[in-house]
Amino acid sequence: MTARQPDIDYTRIETAISFIARHLHDQPSLEDIAATVHVSPFHFQRMFLKWAGVSPKKFMQFLSLSHAKTKLKQGASLLDAAYGSGLSGTARLHDLFVKIEAMTPGAYKYAGADLVIDYDFAATPFGQVIVASTSIGICHMAFAPTADAALAGLCKKFPHAHCHHLSTLYQQQATVMFSQDWSCLRQVKLHLAGSKFQIKVWEALLKIPMGVVASYGDIARHIGQPSAARAVGTAIANNPVAFLIPCHRVIQKNGVSGGYMWGTTRKQAMLGWESAHTGNMWP
Repeated sequence: MTARQPDIDYTRIETAISFIARHLHDQPSLEDIAATVHVSPFHFQRMFLKWAGVSPKKFMQFLSLSHAKTKLKQGASLLDAAYGSGLSGTARLHDLFVKIEAMTPGAYKYAGADLVIDYDFAATPFGQVIVASTSIGICHMAFAPTADAALAGLCKKFPHAHCHHLSTLYQQQATVMFSQDWSCLRQVKLHLAGSKFQIKVWEALLKIPMGVVASYGDIARHIGQPSAARAVGTAIANNPVAFLIPCHRVIQKNGVSGGYMWGTTRKQAMLGWESAHTGNMWP
């Protein structure tokens, strides 16, 4: 998988966000940030604006602990509204357009035995992903540094499946979710291998509106198991479909973003990017 310009730009963006996060209290200048990715301040500002829709200085605000805590408080009521179908439009993007169907117990237990899985690669604002689908829907989507690493991850997940490098409509529709133009978006079906509890948690994540964050405790409460925050965290850590199941929107109750299967900096990039693109959606 040869690095293309969008991939190169995201690598620079990720490096810059990592630098910003480490030096947030110092409020680094545009010149300092640009120097970390070896481009001019002018070029970096233009590149960052194209990616995020806001300036690096504005993006810093989205990474602050105070911003995260405010979002958590706001998120509790918005999550309640989402569960009550009180939100509409792009606010409920994942909830409205993504539906989960569990794999049969046999396919789950025997790691994809007799499944035919097609996979392909796609560019996103957060780096390359591998997208894999069965005849029913998307079963796997993950970020990986190389095509070989991505394919190895898929084969590890489904060691007994028959995997083919083939683009499908399911995959193409899934990657539309990364776009800011959802006018042609149709329902994306996910075909997932997981326990009943995991499926329940993943379905709950679909309710978190774009630009909103929730705590592990919030999710546990909404699935009717308020004491199961730790188990919720384990289920989230096993999320098989990056971004479409928005586990990146779950953070620690103290406002710290916490870990992410595909990298903490990528999680911060996603949260900041979504905050930038929904800046006027919430009061």
